[in-house]
Amino acid sequence: MIYLLDANVYIEAKNRYYRMTVCPGFWEWMDLQFTFGHLGSIRMVFDELSKSGDELSEWVKARQPHFIEVDDGATQEVFAKIAQFVVEYPDYTEPYTSSFLAVADPWLIAKAKILGATVVTHEVPVPPGSKKVKVPNICREFGVDFCNTFDLLESMTAQFVLRN
Repeated sequence: MIYLLDANVYIEAKNRYYRMTVCPGFWEWMDLQFTFGHLGSIRMVFDELSKSGDELSEWVKARQPHFIEVDDGATQEVFAKIAQFVVEYPDYTEPYTSSFLAVADPWLIAKAKILGATVVTHEVPVPPGSKKVKVPNICREFGVDFCNTFDLLESMTAQFVLRN
């Protein structure tokens, strides 16, 4: 199974649970999973993360091949369907629709749909009637599996063990 990571997975890991200086094992595990082809993300996530000028930005820049393109016809076709759904869905309103469509999220979902991948995100679904557009809601609408970082780690039986 392949997992595609949302930008917030990298950002949350760096800022909170798996700071690069505190838990280098997480980042080494990610490198290993990228090598095995189990993890990836898309070029637009790379673009978002590489601009910050921090340690995550440098880490990402050194791993550009982990971020795949979304310029193939199949992905663009699914993206167009996602965009149409978001714009036409009666509960979603501006500025939420434009904000969602302007970032990597719909492209990440489209690529996951094409690859049969699971989206990894820290976003949580919003209830019906919400004006906000969230990755899990769109994943559900388009039959794309999603999970958070902790579910990913558990499903892949990752362990970060302290050894002296």
